[in-house]
Amino acid sequence: MLLENTSKEDLIVDLNTALLNNLLDTYLDEDLGRGDLTSPALKGKSGSAYWIAKEQGIFCSGTLVKKIFHQLDKNVTVNLLLHDGGKFIKGQKLIELNGPATSLAAGERTALNLAMRLSGIATATALLVKELEGTGVRLADTRKTTPGLRILEKYAFRCGGGTNHRLGLDDAAMLKENHIAWAGGIKKAVQAVKKEAPWSSKIIVEAETPSEAKQAIEAGADWVLLDAIPPATLQTLVPQLRALASTRNDDEPNKIILEASGVNPLDLKSYAETGIDLISTSAPITRSPWIDLSMRFA
Repeated sequence: MLLENTSKEDLIVDLNTALLNNLLDTYLDEDLGRGDLTSPALKGKSGSAYWIAKEQGIFCSGTLVKKIFHQLDKNVTVNLLLHDGGKFIKGQKLIELNGPATSLAAGERTALNLAMRLSGIATATALLVKELEGTGVRLADTRKTTPGLRILEKYAFRCGGGTNHRLGLDDAAMLKENHIAWAGGIKKAVQAVKKEAPWSSKIIVEAETPSEAKQAIEAGADWVLLDAIPPATLQTLVPQLRALASTRNDDEPNKIILEASGVNPLDLKSYAETGIDLISTSAPITRSPWIDLSMRFA
């Protein structure tokens, strides 16, 4: 199911889950193993530190940093100088930390790794979202995420101003090329899913040609993903698809969601001018570089 955007503050609520706590424990265990061998040098010492940006970008992970250090040690205090989704410049301080030096050192690398990765995604997303400003077309992510990091990478996408697509296979039924081939066609695939899926589930059909897109609407799809179809073709196809949806039987919703995928990020504006509802891309998650951040002890 497509998740609506919320305010940056409300995004934090999405991360208060048992799943996230378990993930963070796994990440910390990966680095700590049987224990930090440097801890005897810091035992009994108190420490202060701050995070600084070594380049500009969009911040993502302040909430996670708090959780990471508090799962290690409740005595660590984390003061966020910038909320998730906020812009920062090179040299800007982002976070201040105080607490037992052993805990600050133990959580440093895990927290920084996540923050640099997620801030990179948020930054790359924001650049694409800016290209769509004023068009009314939303930018959505995909399921091309790192195993074990999906909830966080999608959170970062939203911090950059994007919209989340389905989170998993149980979130909406998307019939792609293989499904259609194995099911024996678009109509058979849609009918089979309609019989079994919960009534509230959306059925999305991926179409690679205008003919497939029209078949999807005639079969009763709620949503058509127009894959790698050029803007010039969509200019005439989109009005045709909306007109076709308006003539469907009473038991089918007249409203159809039209999505473009397989899009070159450099051509976003051209696609937005075709009348589609959203553009989905994996680029911010699969291609974005990490943002360079550093933790320095005061």
